[in-house]
Amino acid sequence: MKAFSIQEINEVLKGEILGSTSAKITAPEQLEMANSTEISFIGNKKYEKYWATSNACAAVVNEDIAIEPGENKAFIKVKNADLAMSQVLELYAPAPPVFATQIHPTATIDSSATIGNGTKVGAGCYIGPNVTIGENSIIYPNVTILDECTIGSNTVIWSGAVIRERCHIGNHCILHPNCTIGADGFGFRPDPQRGLVKIPQIGNVIIGNGVEIGANSCVDRGKFSSTVLGDGCKIDNLVQIGHNSKLGKFCIMAGNSGLAGSVTLGNGVIIGGSASIKDHTTIGDGAIVGAGSGVTGDIEAGKTMLGYPAVEAREALKQWAILKRLVKESSR
Repeated sequence: MKAFSIQEINEVLKGEILGSTSAKITAPEQLEMANSTEISFIGNKKYEKYWATSNACAAVVNEDIAIEPGENKAFIKVKNADLAMSQVLELYAPAPPVFATQIHPTATIDSSATIGNGTKVGAGCYIGPNVTIGENSIIYPNVTILDECTIGSNTVIWSGAVIRERCHIGNHCILHPNCTIGADGFGFRPDPQRGLVKIPQIGNVIIGNGVEIGANSCVDRGKFSSTVLGDGCKIDNLVQIGHNSKLGKFCIMAGNSGLAGSVTLGNGVIIGGSASIKDHTTIGDGAIVGAGSGVTGDIEAGKTMLGYPAVEAREALKQWAILKRLVKESSR
């Protein structure tokens, strides 16, 4: 078990210690669940009220904290408690799964594939012809990487992921279990004689550096050319990204959200959980689409949209207030 003093933790955070605790801190935990040897976090003033009943011996807090730590307890004041939390979690993170051998003997690796120095390949993996994988990447058991794909350096691909042919993934990426990169886009056209005719999807997927894709998410290949995810994009679990969509840098898509085909997201766009975006829609830099919203048209940069169909947040709130008032009046 890892354990650190409050001073040792602050050597990493470089904050200001208020109060004191003699406890050796064994783990981070939520305020309401922490015990007397655990550290917690207060990243918003609305959570200050829970400190009085918390058993935590310490907390990482924002600089605007308005309460005192109390007897044998301590705060570490920082500019951003949420960011500092990530540093604390890294201190306590357990080691990743162990590879007994660098390349497992049950992995099937085509003779034309190139595997970089320090890269590990787990049991039951399939790596196809002309695949290139950079240095110090980790391919966990039962991953499939088909022909002519490229995987960058320091990228981690978890079990069950499938990277289909001719797709390209950058450096320092993380692909979580059972995600699929390069599945066929959803393209069909009605034909009087043959019913629904499948449109061949002959493009690929290009994923930039520092991208993370959640479990069971799917990024479809382009009908032609590429579906593109820019550097730093973070994709949650159960997300659908349709064929020929283009995501700028540092976009976020929360769980169960989806892009239809040929959607364009600017840099820093945030798509809330279960939101859906119509095909051939463009969303400008820094725009936000609220959870559960349905976008049917282009969105200007910096706008926040809510509702189904989505409208500007202020307009949506007005509409909801009017509906609430009408319901109340009709029930009298």
